[in-house]
Amino acid sequence: MEKEEKKFVNKAEEDEMEIYGYELCRWKLVLVTVGVICSGGFLLLLLYWMPQWRVKATCRRTTLKDCEVVLLRTTDEFKIWFCAKVRIMPSLGANPLQNPNPIVHKVSNGHAVHFCESAAEENKNDLKKYLPVSKPIRYFSHHSVKYFWNDSVQSFDVLRGLDESTFCSSIHNEHSTGLTKGMHDFRKAFYGVNEIAVKVPSIFKLLIKEVLNPFYIFQLFSVILWITDEYHYYALAIVIMSVISIVSSLYTIRKQYVMLHDMVAAHSIVRVSVCRGNQEIEEILSTDLVPGDIMLIPSNGTIMPCDAVLLSGTCIVNESMLTGESVPVTKINLPNPSEYPKAMGDEIYSPEVHKRHTLFCGTNVIQTRFYTGELVKALVVRTGFSTAKGQLVRSILYPKPTDFKLYRDAYLFLLSLVVVAGIGFLYTVVNSILNEVPAHTIIIESLDIITITVPPALPAAMTAGIVYAQRRLKKIGIFCISPQRINICGQLNLVCFDKTGTLTEDGLDLWGIQRVENARFLLPEESACSESLLKSEFVACMATCHSLTKIEGVLSGDPLDLKMFEAIGWILEEATEEETALHNRIMPTVVRPSKQLFPECKQATNQEMTSYEIGIVRQFPFSSVLQRMCVIARVLGEKRMDAYMKGAPEVIASLCKQETVPVDFERVLEEYTKQGFRVIALAHRKLESKLTWHKVQTINRDAIESNMEFMGLIIMQNKLKQETPAVLEDLHKANIRTVMVTGDNMLTAISVARDCGMILPQDKVIIAEALPPKDGQAARINWHYADTLAKCTSSSPAINSEDIPVKLVHESLEDLQMTKYHFAMNGKSFAVILEHFQDLVPKLVLHGTVFARMAPDQKTQLVEALQNVDYYVGMCGDGANDCGALKRAHGGISLSELEASVASPFTSRTPSISCVPKLIREGRAALITSFCVFKFMALYSIIQYISVTLLYSILSNLGDFQFLFIDLAIILVVVFTMSLNPAWKELVARRPPSGLISGPLLCSVLSQIIICLAFQIFGFFWVKQQSWYEPWTTESDSAHHGNETLHDHDEHYIKNYENTTLFFISSFQYLIVAIVFSKGKPFRQPSYKNFLFVTSVIVLYVFILFIMLHPVESIDAFLELVCVPYEWRLRILMVVILNAIVSVLTETSIISTVS
Repeated sequence: MEKEEKKFVNKAEEDEMEIYGYELCRWKLVLVTVGVICSGGFLLLLLYWMPQWRVKATCRRTTLKDCEVVLLRTTDEFKIWFCAKVRIMPSLGANPLQNPNPIVHKVSNGHAVHFCESAAEENKNDLKKYLPVSKPIRYFSHHSVKYFWNDSVQSFDVLRGLDESTFCSSIHNEHSTGLTKGMHDFRKAFYGVNEIAVKVPSIFKLLIKEVLNPFYIFQLFSVILWITDEYHYYALAIVIMSVISIVSSLYTIRKQYVMLHDMVAAHSIVRVSVCRGNQEIEEILSTDLVPGDIMLIPSNGTIMPCDAVLLSGTCIVNESMLTGESVPVTKINLPNPSEYPKAMGDEIYSPEVHKRHTLFCGTNVIQTRFYTGELVKALVVRTGFSTAKGQLVRSILYPKPTDFKLYRDAYLFLLSLVVVAGIGFLYTVVNSILNEVPAHTIIIESLDIITITVPPALPAAMTAGIVYAQRRLKKIGIFCISPQRINICGQLNLVCFDKTGTLTEDGLDLWGIQRVENARFLLPEESACSESLLKSEFVACMATCHSLTKIEGVLSGDPLDLKMFEAIGWILEEATEEETALHNRIMPTVVRPSKQLFPECKQATNQEMTSYEIGIVRQFPFSSVLQRMCVIARVLGEKRMDAYMKGAPEVIASLCKQETVPVDFERVLEEYTKQGFRVIALAHRKLESKLTWHKVQTINRDAIESNMEFMGLIIMQNKLKQETPAVLEDLHKANIRTVMVTGDNMLTAISVARDCGMILPQDKVIIAEALPPKDGQAARINWHYADTLAKCTSSSPAINSEDIPVKLVHESLEDLQMTKYHFAMNGKSFAVILEHFQDLVPKLVLHGTVFARMAPDQKTQLVEALQNVDYYVGMCGDGANDCGALKRAHGGISLSELEASVASPFTSRTPSISCVPKLIREGRAALITSFCVFKFMALYSIIQYISVTLLYSILSNLGDFQFLFIDLAIILVVVFTMSLNPAWKELVARRPPSGLISGPLLCSVLSQIIICLAFQIFGFFWVKQQSWYEPWTTESDSAHHGNETLHDHDEHYIKNYENTTLFFISSFQYLIVAIVFSKGKPFRQPSYKNFLFVTSVIVLYVFILFIMLHPVESIDAFLELVCVPYEWRLRILMVVILNAIVSVLTETSIISTVS
């Protein structure tokens, strides 16, 4: 086979993968089968764990065009392998969005063939009858996405809907009539069932997957070995522990699947009406929808089962699933560019760009508004896992692995233990052969040394600390769906915060208004409710220029619009469906002052005032791109209509006649924004009398939004949450950097950052304004000081980029807070810098503190950029628009319990950022606990390994009940109690180490290993120097000390002086290292406050001292100990005390050296 060039799927996207083609090879399959049988199934396990080995062992390389199996590898730092089987499906065409071969018409007119998702197998025979000209289409599925063979690129490609490469004009002209039944069936064969299927796996499936984990396989091997060696009790204990661990793990996994299944099941199957190509309306199940179908939106609303673009009518939608804000949004139909060729250019439809016209899957359509005789229609553009909700569910089902040094180091550490075990294994085999030990004993004892060195109880021991931390977090109202992330939170050194609803209160309060008359600002006024303003155009603009609607009699909409409307005390009335039908058009929404606003004394005026009302004739909704909204309204009885506009002050001022804008506009605006106020500008214009109702309905937005008269400013206040400054101060004291990521205005964000202490008063803020390439000019960045920000780039105070004090590499990230400079930029600039100034990204994110006007995907990109400069990033947000960033961060904390936050590893019950330091403290405590447990378990293995290896040299061993006492009574009790230390009460400036392979940790472990080895060897050889010592035989006990033999025959040579000496020394060593390694401050509460641990250690010390200094015959018999002189027992005690002193002093000196 000639070498094929490297191919990719999802090129240049987040889930980009390399793809290789393979075909099955019979002789390789035979060889693998033989290997599986010879290895007793172990080879099969190895191939199950390693997909790339499985494919390479059973298949041979071939071209993608002819392959039967594809091997995929992610191109990120994890390089994960996947494999998928290539399936074949007969079809009448290769592209589902183009018309198939003419035979389709015969099929659709005669016998309608129902293509189901697995058409490849189920409909093969039927299709042969109807589709003689069908050709096979090759595809494979990976992570719930189908990849079809694309001849033009000679590779597999994702199946796209109508959301890419479809022009807005063709949506109206080519796709607005609906699909014929035949075309629908043809597309269904490709797109399959429209559902986000989260299948809850059966308990049996989950059990098999969990049990085949390498650790459980090793435990199974250990248990079989111990049962063979008649070591039943500990084997039973490990089995019980493993069963508990597996059951709790299965419960957690299944609970998450059920939760996710319930979350997506809400819209999975509903009945929908669709328009067919011949104008017929057919009712079908939502699972049968395909891109291209025209769906009718019922007037009483529905939950959207797909992503669709609105072709006619208006919808009011609750998008809390996507945005995290349960604020109804008005969706209008997509304008047809071919109807207004001069007004608007044709552009490619995109759900993100045209989200004002797109109904997203899972969102709730509350009600619709329409013209009589014209139905509310929407074109289906994406179905199933391709939808916005489908992509969210996929990201939860198939998360990116979290790279954490602790886990990588843990595997390296285990590998080194395996090497040590290998040395012990070889030593045992050689020693046993030289001493002519039976083969059966050699095999068991040499394998036993492996289970001693690599402790099967390690996973359970490591999990204990995390489980306790999870329980403590739950008590303080923080819920965790990804327990492994708790440890990672202990490393966080940067936290990104969303602004609105996170650092500040959710709602905005009206601070005041500042009107303009004769191009001059009047003094600020607190209220717009005064009698003199009642009929003013300023109040009329506040009353009409909004997207509010009544849902079940309650006024709802954007919180800013609500506050503004409530501030004037007016009433809003919407036309009923009957009134709309009567007038054969949408009746305007009417607003009028409430009666309480009229002075009671003036009866004549009162009568005149009650008839004062304004009808909203047409609405141009708020656009985040245009940063404004506009309405056309008419006062009852007036002939001419009015246009009212509100939006970002800079934008509104640019659309007004310059003579109506005050000369000090920029200065006044800057004063307000610097104080953290949200400022909105209002403008008005009288429209020409020739503009009729019908003309207004078709007029272009740009024709209205020009030559306006500037009316003034509305000043809104977004208050900081009470706890915000204190929490941020705690984080700064702990050398944890804080960053603001918001969708709000730049200057408002900088002001809030100053108010809450994120930027200190003496610090300078530099705004990076990046401009994309334009008119042949290269992309460039302008730098401004925020305090002297000028609107005109040419006149702004330029800063030489070389003067900007940025270090590309900081020796210590912790000293960043000392910097006197902070960078701020908006989403547009961030996008330009990412694309054109890649080399600047690390420099900017090292000092960037405020990122304003950031889109959801840009928040995720920022988190990734921060991770690329070696930050451990936390993200705290309150909505699903933060979902990507919450998921991508090392520790994502959602302050909202909405369904969209299922993606976040942590959810706080209280919507306050005070949960952030609590989580970091618990993370640090859990991380230190993991280190303590790992070090303790490593020492436990090595201590037992040393004891057993020394005893093997005299062909002896520890007795079964000695092993049982050490493993159950000492190790398990100590491990599960030493993990109980709660977190320290405050955050300290130091961070715990991130990995096991660090100088102090290695030094600590190695020094304790050397100490334990030295004292055991000393005891082992010292006992041989005693005058009463003699090599042990089965008769020695009764002959030498007058005791009865415990067994007629000591088969394993357990009862000897060396064994008894090493048992006592090693038992004390386990407790010594437990105390030495059980660290308290500065990350955990001191060990003496851990009541259960202290009690356990004291009880064990007392018990071992008792059986050593005051031998009890029955206990000696049970533990297979021999009777030694009392003088020797005291000497062992001296050895143990000396061991304890050396261990404690060594560990203390290591800690003091590090700190």
